[in-house]
Amino acid sequence: MQSASTVAVENTEEVNRTVFPVLLAISFSHMLNDMLQSVVPAVYPLIKEEFRLSFTDIGLITLVFQLTASLLQPFVGRYTDRNPLPMSLVVGMAFTFAGLVLFSYAANFTMLLFAVGLVGVGSSVFHPESSRVAHMASGGRRGLAQSIFQVGGNTGSAIGPLLAAAVVMPYGMRGVTWVSIGAIVGMVLLYQVGRWYMRHLYLKTAQSTTGVRSDRPVVARRTVIFALLILLILIFSKYFYVASMTSYFTFFVMEKFGVTAQESQLFLFAFLAAVAAGTLIGGPIGDKFGRKYVIWISILGAAPFTLLLPHVNLFWTIALAVVIGVIIASAFSAILVYATDLVPGKVGTIAGLFFGLAFGLGGLGSALLGKLADYTDIIFVFNVCAFLPLLGVFTAFLPNIGKRR
Repeated sequence: MQSASTVAVENTEEVNRTVFPVLLAISFSHMLNDMLQSVVPAVYPLIKEEFRLSFTDIGLITLVFQLTASLLQPFVGRYTDRNPLPMSLVVGMAFTFAGLVLFSYAANFTMLLFAVGLVGVGSSVFHPESSRVAHMASGGRRGLAQSIFQVGGNTGSAIGPLLAAAVVMPYGMRGVTWVSIGAIVGMVLLYQVGRWYMRHLYLKTAQSTTGVRSDRPVVARRTVIFALLILLILIFSKYFYVASMTSYFTFFVMEKFGVTAQESQLFLFAFLAAVAAGTLIGGPIGDKFGRKYVIWISILGAAPFTLLLPHVNLFWTIALAVVIGVIIASAFSAILVYATDLVPGKVGTIAGLFFGLAFGLGGLGSALLGKLADYTDIIFVFNVCAFLPLLGVFTAFLPNIGKRR
């Protein structure tokens, strides 16, 4: 039999080892999940014409999706902190699959809302547990692990408009059914990830005793609450602006420059691909230099470019969108890891809360901006949203908790 000291050494080695195959698998699954979900906003120009929807209706569709994707996540995360559910990853992808199939056959606006609600539930179930898998496989390099996980999702979000342009736009809503086959691939892969998760649940306990993290708060409770409120403001500024791009950038370039719906999908892809690249950059830099600096630069640093975007020609509009995507995307991984540093031992709860806030604020932003676009016009909306990254100045009030090993 192995001695207790031998087992402890093996646990320490396992906890401190970054399991890249698992990180890549969960990142690829995240790519499939977000790719399928991003098809929904990508086909907004199609359903707006087919169902004769207003911008307010478009915003309501996004709101329903984002609310179902956000409201459940903190509860799922809190529950799975205490009762891990490895196979819930497969269940989440199954909800996404069902929602997309229903979306492709929707006959009216009510069915569209119900379908995107199912897709949102899939996101609620998927994200908290998949974030925990990334945390468990990180070997202490949590910024890197979260970036690898997040870049999968953002890459998928970028691919979604390409799929819409290639499959859905030419063939209509039935093309969404073909796209949804990706969910079956995801379920097969997530089943394998879930099996690894079940075999390595001991890491959840081992990580609290090997120095990778401590379950004691790093700052006073009052400071933690204040810092979380600041992070909420920063999430608001980031995701309201991102909502304007993901939901309405296609309409913006179509109205201002007269491009076609298919061309607009390519421009949206350019922005979302830049978001994916920026996500991968933010985590490792935060590991090396500290999360606060990344948060500061990624939100406030985007402001000069967002302020310019509504006033330039098509070439510079796309170029600025790419720059904005790279800069602003690096924030989320840093924010999420910073928050788990503030509240250690609650990875599922924090992941559920912040993913939920991201989706919820994005949905609320889309709905409000759609209403504003109906009252004014889409160009006015982009002029207003250009000021949102200036809220990045609130980063100055975050406590300096430093790099934790």
